[in-house]
Amino acid sequence: MDVTVLLFLTSGLFLGWSLGANDAANIFGTAVGTGMVRFTQAAIVCSIFVILGAVISGAGAAQTLERLGEINALAGSFAAALAAAITVYWMTVAGLPVSTSQAIVGAIIGWNWFTESVTDAAALTKILSTWVLCPLLAGLVAALLFKLVAFVLGRVRLHLLRLDAYTRLALIVAGAFGAYSLGANNIANVMGVFVPVSPFTEFRVQDLFTVTSVEQLFLLGGIAIAVGVFTYSKRVMLTVGAELVPLSPVAAWVVVVAQSIVLFLFASEGLEHLLATSGLPTIPLVPVSSSQAVVGAVLGIGLLRGGRNIHWRVLGHIGIGWVATPIIAALICFVSLFFLQNVFNQKVHTETGYSLSRTVIDHLAAQGIATTPLDDVVGEEFASAVRLRDALRARRAFTEGEQAAVLETARVFRISFAPLRLTAFRANGLSDGQAAAVAALEGRSFRHKWQVAEALAGLSPEWRIVEETKVTKLDNKRIRQRLDLVYRSFHVE
Repeated sequence: MDVTVLLFLTSGLFLGWSLGANDAANIFGTAVGTGMVRFTQAAIVCSIFVILGAVISGAGAAQTLERLGEINALAGSFAAALAAAITVYWMTVAGLPVSTSQAIVGAIIGWNWFTESVTDAAALTKILSTWVLCPLLAGLVAALLFKLVAFVLGRVRLHLLRLDAYTRLALIVAGAFGAYSLGANNIANVMGVFVPVSPFTEFRVQDLFTVTSVEQLFLLGGIAIAVGVFTYSKRVMLTVGAELVPLSPVAAWVVVVAQSIVLFLFASEGLEHLLATSGLPTIPLVPVSSSQAVVGAVLGIGLLRGGRNIHWRVLGHIGIGWVATPIIAALICFVSLFFLQNVFNQKVHTETGYSLSRTVIDHLAAQGIATTPLDDVVGEEFASAVRLRDALRARRAFTEGEQAAVLETARVFRISFAPLRLTAFRANGLSDGQAAAVAALEGRSFRHKWQVAEALAGLSPEWRIVEETKVTKLDNKRIRQRLDLVYRSFHVE
């Protein structure tokens, strides 16, 4: 077992601990803050289910942060995870509910800054917009749900003792499900970057079942999250559950349910498919912050009551934490990368070149992009995305969208379909026709991703991306996901 891998793994464990210490407030904060559930009870339930979620459903919801920046070296992953973990830890010490996703976004931007990689403006804008939309939508859902629950309870008229018992049970059940989802959806953020270098080997238990190396890795990350929940989450729980807005037990349950609804809206591929096939606008599948959803839900109920009980100073401190988190994470990541590369001589990123060869220029022209302003740089190679972007901006002839298209087309990403790689390739999710097309590329090599996509489309119609409409959007998305699998499997440095 490589000691270096274990050392790099510690930042993922620290991030898992920080996530558990902070994000448990999103699950049981309102229940603990209202006194309906004891902290010890909440921590035990949360710890058990977060580990189950991590091991059983470890892949979780797909985190669509790759477009923001692709960290392509183990030391770089270590620095990003460490920066996010330190930032979340500091905010936890301050008692502020912040999002691990916010910290990771900041860390990725810090990595882009250090390595001269371009941050995708469209992806960043979409993520930032959800940071505003998520709490607003959660507040609206919580207000409507609170009114509905109040109406039903007014008609049913349960005895106070029975209502109290039902509410406690509902809070525990909702919290258990939320903890399971936390483990399932966030373990990939915590340990996902370490999967390719997992130091564990799979083993069988009494010939009953096999525990894979990835499951062991996720179990370790889940335990780290659980330790964070049990050892350091109480303060943030009380901030969300009691200090921001005093809540009744029923209102606390509404907050948990409202948070779950909002996260479902932004994460459900089934809902996206239903809306698309119905000809309706789809909701973007962008990972949103559970912290922001909870705070928005609590605030929504507070405003429904007239806003008199809202502690605006606490809300202001939370808002400052949300703004500061990605900035702090980016700075810490940048400094960490500098020391790893220049003091410890670690490889924090793999060099990515960009080529404006005649082949690339012709492909851009075929996409309808006017390439005349590039005539003087045909054949040139650029060491980084930033340098090519600066060259494009200097010509003032390309829109932001066209610049992104040039960067994507010119990026050098060598792919080789060597026989040994084809033998080891696992065509998970590919149809027979798609797998046959991949096999037909044996012995061929490519310099750009788009060349592979064109070659596969020429071999099988199942690889063709058609004109995008609301109906074909999901099919095209699945093809792109499968292309990413091919790119990663046959990429050579």
